[in-house]
Amino acid sequence: MDPLHFRLATEADIDAVVQLVTRAYRGDASRQGWTTEADLLDGERIDPGVLRADIARPRSRIVLGLRGDALLACAHVADDGGQGYFGMFAVEPTRQGGGIGRAVVAECERIARDDWRLPRMCMTVIEQRTELIAWYERLGYRRTGEHRPFPYGDARFGSPRRDDLRFEVLEKPLWT
Repeated sequence: MDPLHFRLATEADIDAVVQLVTRAYRGDASRQGWTTEADLLDGERIDPGVLRADIARPRSRIVLGLRGDALLACAHVADDGGQGYFGMFAVEPTRQGGGIGRAVVAECERIARDDWRLPRMCMTVIEQRTELIAWYERLGYRRTGEHRPFPYGDARFGSPRRDDLRFEVLEKPLWT
């Protein structure tokens, strides 16, 4: 089996990234993995215009995890006001649970720590995703106690199936 390798996304990758993120989080295909949000949200998970802007923005990278030419994972890492931001993380649903996700998180942490010299990585996770929060905690992230509202009414983030969604902020120091 080919080893997992990383490269940065370009505009030519936008359609493939949108498809991967959608498969990992929305609809029946997402139920093959454990990261599905299909019971919480319908609709889009990532807007191509937002993705295009993230690719073009300074100190912002879309990291792709590949085996050979097969796109298996992606994530967004950025400098957000002097701290790392991690988001848009997706692993092909049929390949989840095999260490690909851990490798992608580690690569994004490496970029924030080594390339940009940022002291911590932060992310937001829908608080109802307790199994996902627990996974991040096993990777060294901690709950900060900070919450942010879900952007109800903004179709770029999907169509909520319930009215109690909000984000929880997690963080991890990158220097020990």
